[in-house]
Amino acid sequence: MQESAYACLLFHYSLRVKNRTNIAKRLNTARGSVNKWVSNYLNNGVAGLNNKPIKGRPAKLTSQQLNTLSDYIKQSASSSEGGRLMGEDIAQYIYDQFNIRYHTDHIYKLLKKRGFSWITSRSKHPKQSKESQEAFKKVPS
Repeated sequence: MQESAYACLLFHYSLRVKNRTNIAKRLNTARGSVNKWVSNYLNNGVAGLNNKPIKGRPAKLTSQQLNTLSDYIKQSASSSEGGRLMGEDIAQYIYDQFNIRYHTDHIYKLLKKRGFSWITSRSKHPKQSKESQEAFKKVPS
């Protein structure tokens, strides 16, 4: 609301600003945004500049729960137990910890939103041994 109120003050009092294009340049925003703010101000007064309720369904997980989930993913990715973390595993973790169900498809969208890239690498077995691999390579075929 601060930016929109400032734009309307500039428009109303014309303080060294002659038009809405100059207001947009001064605020480093789009002219369309300034037009919308001024229009709301002219039609509804200062109350028209208040933030509107956010449309859409609220998120299932709170920001604190998302932070806990991010910590779990980072910790699981850096553990040396082998294997890999899959969408089903994350969905199960969310259900176990927060009692909230997510479809696997949405898990990947959630991860992308949190800044995780879903890169799969060749997994290593926890009991893998370099020595036995080298010995196997030396066996004549």
